[in-house]
Amino acid sequence: MSELVRLAISSKGAYEEATLRFLESAGLGVWRPNPRQYVGRIGGLPGVEVLFQRTADIVHKVADASADLGITGYDLVAEHASDDPNVVVVIEDLGFRRCELVIAVPEGWLDITTMADLADLSIDLKRSGRSLRVATKFPNLTRDFLHRHGVNYFTLVDAHGALEVAPALGHADIIADLTETGVTLRENRLRVLEGGVILSAQACLIASRRGLRTAPGKLERARAIVELIEARLRTRRYRVVTANVRGTSEEDVARHVTAEGATAGERGPTIARVYPKAGDASGGWYQVTIIVPSDLLLPAVDHLRRAGSSGITVSRPDYVFDSCSEAFDRLCAALQEDG
Repeated sequence: MSELVRLAISSKGAYEEATLRFLESAGLGVWRPNPRQYVGRIGGLPGVEVLFQRTADIVHKVADASADLGITGYDLVAEHASDDPNVVVVIEDLGFRRCELVIAVPEGWLDITTMADLADLSIDLKRSGRSLRVATKFPNLTRDFLHRHGVNYFTLVDAHGALEVAPALGHADIIADLTETGVTLRENRLRVLEGGVILSAQACLIASRRGLRTAPGKLERARAIVELIEARLRTRRYRVVTANVRGTSEEDVARHVTAEGATAGERGPTIARVYPKAGDASGGWYQVTIIVPSDLLLPAVDHLRRAGSSGITVSRPDYVFDSCSEAFDRLCAALQEDG
């Protein structure tokens, strides 16, 4: 199929597992015949091919249009493609694999606590005839960050493997590396400098401007992926609350419910009369359904309780679609730009 959309995702380890779980939750479950094959499919979405790639290679695959879409770390996008017009960040935060790229120094450097202290140290080392050695796998981001903070005399060490051991082995003085919890840094007697966070990152969805722009038929298939992911992410901000509320009429119940901001809902409540069971003489009950922001859930429940509500239930929607897809609109706008 000439207009097959290719989605590149991580092929190994925790990143692959987290990505597959996320796609499954968005209704984009990935199938592949066996773990040794590097091509898969998304059930119910014909014309889409999933490419299992090394996480570090996904940005390059999208840049050269070998893949049309990709899920990878925003840190890798910022490092390798911040100025590449062919790489479009469609959704910057997919909500998993959160980490920070940080400057970490040995715990024994008691006088070096801030980036300003590190700048002074780099000057002192320069006067003594050598440069501050910084081990990192992110030379572009690290270089720019150090220069912005006045650290002008340093040498970047292209290290492989675990960077945390570089200072202890004498390969470098400090490191610039990714951390999720900080545990590994502490275990290797390193600490993050105050003001030393270079970048906060997480998994993101990127697209190939070149690949989608030259094959317009791909765009509709790409839209399905973008829309489902965006609608799934939007569910994290909302809850659906349903309760039985006593009142004299729909209008009476609506006035009470909308009097409190927490229970006003996004567009207002949906109210329906509850018909009593046979033999139940109690009347005047109405079912109220509202969509509320997650952070207003308890205030909404409390307000409904004060109204004498019963049977309050809360659920999370599978998807929340808006009147349009902001992410897809941004992608379309990027494809139309000159460059």
